[in-house]
Amino acid sequence: MKKIISYLRHHYQEIYKISLFALSIVAIIYFFPNEAKFKYEFQKGKPWRHKDLIAPTAFPIQKSEETIKKKKNEILKDLRPYFEYNDEIYPDNRPDLISEFKDNWQSKYPEISFNSNFYKNHRKRLLRLYDSIGQHGLIEIDKTIKNQFDGNSLYLIKNKVAKEYPFSHFFTSEHAEDFIRNNLNNTTFDSSIVANSLLPYLQQNIIYAPEKTAQERKNLISRISLTNGMVQKGELVVSQGEPVDEETYQLLISLKKEYEESLLSDYKYNSIIVGQIILVSISILMLVLFLYYFWPDVFDNNRKIILILLMLILMVFLTSWISNTFSSIYIYLLPICILPIVIRAFFDTRLALFVHLIAIILISFIVPNSFEFVFLQLIAGIITIITIVDLQKRSQFFVTSIFIFLSYSLTYVGMTLLTSADIKTIEPVQFAMFAGSALITMFAYPLVYIMEKLLGLITDVSLMEYSDSNSKLLRKLAEKAPGTFQHSIQVANISEDVVHSIGGSVLLVRTGSLYHDIGKMLNPMYFIENQNGNYNPHEEVNNLESARILIDHVTEGIEIAKKHKLPEQIIDFIRTHHGTKKVDYFYRMEKNENPDEEIDVTNFQYHGPKPFSKETAIVMMADSVEAASRSLKEPTEQNISNLVDKIINQQMQEDQFFNADITFSDISVAKKIIKRKLHNMYHVRIEYPD
Repeated sequence: MKKIISYLRHHYQEIYKISLFALSIVAIIYFFPNEAKFKYEFQKGKPWRHKDLIAPTAFPIQKSEETIKKKKNEILKDLRPYFEYNDEIYPDNRPDLISEFKDNWQSKYPEISFNSNFYKNHRKRLLRLYDSIGQHGLIEIDKTIKNQFDGNSLYLIKNKVAKEYPFSHFFTSEHAEDFIRNNLNNTTFDSSIVANSLLPYLQQNIIYAPEKTAQERKNLISRISLTNGMVQKGELVVSQGEPVDEETYQLLISLKKEYEESLLSDYKYNSIIVGQIILVSISILMLVLFLYYFWPDVFDNNRKIILILLMLILMVFLTSWISNTFSSIYIYLLPICILPIVIRAFFDTRLALFVHLIAIILISFIVPNSFEFVFLQLIAGIITIITIVDLQKRSQFFVTSIFIFLSYSLTYVGMTLLTSADIKTIEPVQFAMFAGSALITMFAYPLVYIMEKLLGLITDVSLMEYSDSNSKLLRKLAEKAPGTFQHSIQVANISEDVVHSIGGSVLLVRTGSLYHDIGKMLNPMYFIENQNGNYNPHEEVNNLESARILIDHVTEGIEIAKKHKLPEQIIDFIRTHHGTKKVDYFYRMEKNENPDEEIDVTNFQYHGPKPFSKETAIVMMADSVEAASRSLKEPTEQNISNLVDKIINQQMQEDQFFNADITFSDISVAKKIIKRKLHNMYHVRIEYPD
């Protein structure tokens, strides 16, 4: 057990990485359709590009959706709504009606008794009208119900027997009021007392029965035949080169359905799953190998791998959802080109193109007419990547979406003319799908932002924004510590040239350089580049306090950066630009002033960590050399060269670059470039012989 735990602890990263790829394979297969792929591709109106197709088995010819829909509409014209007669409402309310009438009578005619003929005649007329309306039936037809049916009749279920009646057979509230007024149009009657007593007790007793109506609708639809004849085994379905007309298209659709349904047995279903596992695993393996050999820095970063796999899974999921929920035409509404845009925003065009290829290969197993889909998406993806080679502004997403629409449209027109040679077969609705896809692609901007925050990554576009010298934090640095700001710009210029030569993220190193000393703006006068005149505040404090102030600019810079929500990738430059070096000047001063005491070197040492990337290592070199060069009394070519060699060699002896992926060759190139940059800064000229 201990060996297992020890193995897991020492191989955690590898196990985690393998788990990521395995889970992505499972997720992608989960969204795949649980059916075999029909091995022939075909489209209505286009030639059959395969060899002659002979029916491998007998199969029924399925009617088209349009035919079934037309037949359904014809049958449903005869559908009548069902209502139920409630024979309890009126008898149950009769005693309450009589009691109400008595109260109304007594209030209006207190001197006339209930035994009088005048009262009895009114009561008799009241009950006769009430019973007549109740027996005939009171109905209210809602507009939503009436609009569902074309006829003017209904079926009334009474005593479990359904009988057809016209709507006009029954009372409505308006008709019942007219009926009451007409029957009370007699001077011998007080019509108001009868009507006022009767109207509140008129209730609907012919009630709509939605469940029975729905069942009848279902029964009518179930009688529609979904097939139209049979094709026998061995019959010719379609010949090579023959145009796929409406009839042939329906034959092929029927054969495809029969083929897929014949593979629903457990054995064949398991075989399909195994096939999907093999193909998806091969696709993901190609991605793994590409990252391992050509993008090791991405392969080693699990967050970057998660980003790539999440985007792949998202594309497969959206495709599967659209295929299962909507018509296949909506596949082209899917913004596939959003994938290379997002990948390019975080990495480069080569990786964006490769991931795009993997994505469309995986999606081709889901969509119909996979060759046409892959070709269309490949062209659009390449055009997309070309338009974002130099991704610096978010407004480029809009321009890219226009090119996506144009590439989709032109490729579709070309493929349609190639296969059918008839411009009439071009479907305008396809252009609407392409326009929608291009429009949705502009959501790459918020998606990139979400991925940045979710995974803690950073894009070149964000780095461009952070490196703007007019940003709030850099303007504040320029105001409070102008010397430090100028120093940071020089460090950025030097580091940018070095990284451009030895490889790495130029934008990242420039941005990190600009922010690496922001902690100095809390105590700017304690740093020599900000001091004017002869005043030096270090003369008023001891060596230990001076060292603490210098060392604290790193931790204070980190706090400022976090307060302004700078990305961790930029904060890393603040943490590491001094590594674990000592504040040599004040350390030597302390030793000279106290020769008999043992000085605790940790009080004069930066807390680290040491640089752990090529970019942070270069900033450490540039920062130290640029700062030290300011103290040169004679910045000659030889003095600058000696200074650069001395400082960088000392950093190497102190193992400051031990954790960084930088080689001796890289350091040698860095020295040459730093020397050249310093020569230019101090306008060093070549000394000509006399």
